[in-house]
Amino acid sequence: MNTVTPPLAPPPAAASFGRTAAAMITPFTADGELDTDGAQRLATHLVDEGGCDALVLSGTTGESPTTSDAEKEALLRAVVEAVGDRARITAGVGTSDTRHTVTLARDAERAGAHGLLVVTPYYSRPTQEAVTHHLRTVADATGLPVMLYDIPGRTATALSAATLLRLAAHPRITAVKDCGNDLLKSAKVLASTELAYYAGCDEQILPLRALGGTGCISTAANAAPRAVRAVMDAYDTGDTAEAARRQLALVPLIEAVTGGDTPGTVAAKALLNHLGLPAGPVRGPLLAADAQLTSRLVAALRTALDRTADTGTAVRPAAVPG
Repeated sequence: MNTVTPPLAPPPAAASFGRTAAAMITPFTADGELDTDGAQRLATHLVDEGGCDALVLSGTTGESPTTSDAEKEALLRAVVEAVGDRARITAGVGTSDTRHTVTLARDAERAGAHGLLVVTPYYSRPTQEAVTHHLRTVADATGLPVMLYDIPGRTATALSAATLLRLAAHPRITAVKDCGNDLLKSAKVLASTELAYYAGCDEQILPLRALGGTGCISTAANAAPRAVRAVMDAYDTGDTAEAARRQLALVPLIEAVTGGDTPGTVAAKALLNHLGLPAGPVRGPLLAADAQLTSRLVAALRTALDRTADTGTAVRPAAVPG
């Protein structure tokens, strides 16, 4: 009889950043102010009903370029208060200014963050040596574990494999949010370090896990957290065929949310507003989804959830209201 051998357990760094994380949007009120009550309700929904064991705040999906330092801290404190005892809360603190990033990192530590997400400095296009110095400086500034955020499509500066190997020697740099779209580079670093890799692109959740990645930080999980977690659950119980089926079932949603010209934040907020969950408007320069785009997004969500609903091997998705 054929048996399936379960994959190796995730590396220890998973304890710092969780396994299935939502890249949580930042809820705003109708007039565009920070909605901390809504953030607590959404965080509770994602953790207690959605099955997320981690949340990442003030990242790309969280509209971090348009929130103030005070708003970032207030958001973090609210979410830590709501779910910090049962989910790992990572605070995005990266900016294009080293001193500012250090300040945000220390603020986040005082506010109760469990870890830091630090993006490669953007716009200035620093050299790899300068990037290394920046990231080490931030990691030296607090006692929190650091997740590097490699997203060259937005920053114009990729973290090279050599840079990642150097940074892996820092005792507090323990993870990478991988939006580099370079699985060869990811595999080289995974083979040579103990860095915990998290898929930051939803289409790579299963491929990266199969290479030894630890988990995901998912934009789609804002609207379909249980369906995203189900991919990881199936793989981690050794049912790779079911994991593949569930990953492929999410393709319509992933393509609609992150695969086109629509920013993921716009798509995620449109879906959450449709579902009656806290989200509110986006902040400029982003523009809210119109009725036609929202209709396409809702149809994609419904299709994805319908495709994942026919087996009971993992957490079942919620229904989408009409």
